[in-house]
Amino acid sequence: MDQVKTGRFIKACRKEKNLTQREVAEKLNISEKTVSKWETGNGLPEVGLMLPLCETLGISVNELLSGERLDEKKYFEKAEQNIMSLIEEKAEAKKKIIIAVIIVVTTLLAGLALILVAELLEMQTWLRIVLGVIGAVIIVIGIGLACVLERDAGVYECKHCGERFVPTMIAYLFAPHTPTTRRLKCPKCGKKSCCKKRLSK
Repeated sequence: MDQVKTGRFIKACRKEKNLTQREVAEKLNISEKTVSKWETGNGLPEVGLMLPLCETLGISVNELLSGERLDEKKYFEKAEQNIMSLIEEKAEAKKKIIIAVIIVVTTLLAGLALILVAELLEMQTWLRIVLGVIGAVIIVIGIGLACVLERDAGVYECKHCGERFVPTMIAYLFAPHTPTTRRLKCPKCGKKSCCKKRLSK
């Protein structure tokens, strides 16, 4: 899905209907800033807002996802492409999560092995310290890389308003979490909740 193309299409359809960004926002019960974000290609409407947005603009969801008006023949072609695009997006997110797990396990094993070697074998003190530091650095770098990959794999969904968003790295790192949820502040409604991890945007 081309966010920039979709954003231009939303803007064009809004203007065809003689609506301002504020009017669209009011109809969908969202902020004007969110509509602006879509139109500039910096985000896409979450799933729960797609149908109401399409009704407001007089277009189909397929046209919204394609970023253009579709005749009957093109409609079915684009429907298949959009479905495949969503499947690929989920597969890519799963791949990132698997790579993140592999990185964590590998770097933990490598780092701990170096630390154990430094502790258990006879060697000079300076070498013991160097091996210990290298082991710790490997673990920290591995966990950092895994966090970046996992954060970028999909989005988090607000429990209160359904907004889907990618948290800042600071919010992501310091949020209490389980394997499938993370306690985050929603950028739309401002409420903190256990947001669920979703693999598709």
